[in-house]
Amino acid sequence: MPSKNVSSRVNQQERLITVGWIVGFTDGEGCFSVSVFKNKTTKRGYQIFPEFVVTQGEKSLEALKLIKSYFNCGEIYINHRYDNHKENLYRYCVRNIHDLKDKIIPFFESNSLKTAKIKDFEKFKKVVFLMNNREHLTNIGFSKILEIAGRRRQ
Repeated sequence: MPSKNVSSRVNQQERLITVGWIVGFTDGEGCFSVSVFKNKTTKRGYQIFPEFVVTQGEKSLEALKLIKSYFNCGEIYINHRYDNHKENLYRYCVRNIHDLKDKIIPFFESNSLKTAKIKDFEKFKKVVFLMNNREHLTNIGFSKILEIAGRRRQ
């Protein structure tokens, strides 16, 4: 039976539109990445760095602010441009393992990506869960993450 509360139905409809918009925006302008950096302060000498990123030009900064507001986590960073482009780039990034595990991953599990980016998401998800379980601190776990991320053994 449809809700008699018009305001509730409108809010639910707006939420569904927002969810679909975020999925589409991520399909087009987002990425799920796992980087491996040399870091002498870590036991292994390397640091694994998963992040969810959506990038936009300065004119579309509001879009990134909406996504950040929806997820209630992450930060927006400016990438100054020194080439022939007229505007700077901005990146909405979520790097915190718990935010990735508790907010970003559940969102995209419930609201599936439509492009080949879903394969990147599946790999990304495996890495985040391994890191959340602290398996990246073991030789086997570290090697497994490198394999998932498509990197050679360091």
